[in-house]
Amino acid sequence: MSDAAQPTAAEVRAAAEAVKAALDRHLDAVERRSGEDDPAVYAAFNELAAAAEAYDELLYDAYDEVTPFEIPGDDSLPAYAGPDEPSALSVLIRRDYAVAEPQRLIAQAQRVADLDPDVPDLAPGSHRPGGGAGIVGGSVHAALGVLFGEYEPDEIASRHKEFGLEEGDSTLWVAALDDLAEPGEWLPAPFDQADPQRVVCRFDVSAVFDEELDDLDDDGLDDAVLSVAEDDGMLGVVSDDDDIEMVDDLDDEAETDGAGGARAPGGRKGPGAPR
Repeated sequence: MSDAAQPTAAEVRAAAEAVKAALDRHLDAVERRSGEDDPAVYAAFNELAAAAEAYDELLYDAYDEVTPFEIPGDDSLPAYAGPDEPSALSVLIRRDYAVAEPQRLIAQAQRVADLDPDVPDLAPGSHRPGGGAGIVGGSVHAALGVLFGEYEPDEIASRHKEFGLEEGDSTLWVAALDDLAEPGEWLPAPFDQADPQRVVCRFDVSAVFDEELDDLDDDGLDDAVLSVAEDDGMLGVVSDDDDIEMVDDLDDEAETDGAGGARAPGGRKGPGAPR
């Protein structure tokens, strides 16, 4: 507890009263909300968070005590402000990787270059238009240029370990546009016009979702083997320690190219936020 500029007891009491008033306003907004994205509820939530944070700081400065409340960070998207029926869309994708094995990355890129004589020479200091061995050299930059020039981003994602990469977080945003941009219009600054208020839906992939699932250990779910028989197929939830063998298909539709898609084993998909 600092000796400088200690708040008075009256100031702490006033901050506590502000929290109480903010609680009342928040409850009132929730009871009167017009829908899931009611701006009044959003505003009341922010006011309550600000009041609680101010009280917590004053309480600590005055008495070296804290509250049991944790104020969540504002990492959610703001209320949607785009058109109800967008005539165009912008899809924004971010995928992060760590270069875990640089030599594997370089070797894989050189293998691609050796098989494709049209691959440009990206090695630093060289201006040779193509031609195989030595194109990548020992440059990670050149290796990345070769691999991402050869493969689609989705293939890189599904084969990242093969390329010496370690998967980080990723996100995909689908944003509404009023009109499709003219060819080349946004290429000089492709991400400057990203507007969170125009995001129709988003999909996040992160290891943090696995950590949340790990919290279920307290209920003993990691050791459980749950199965539901349906016709000739089986649904199963098994422990990570068990050897998993695929059994009968749940449905013949699983083998067709329908609207649904299969996620790669071990994929971690976070909650989407459809508008």
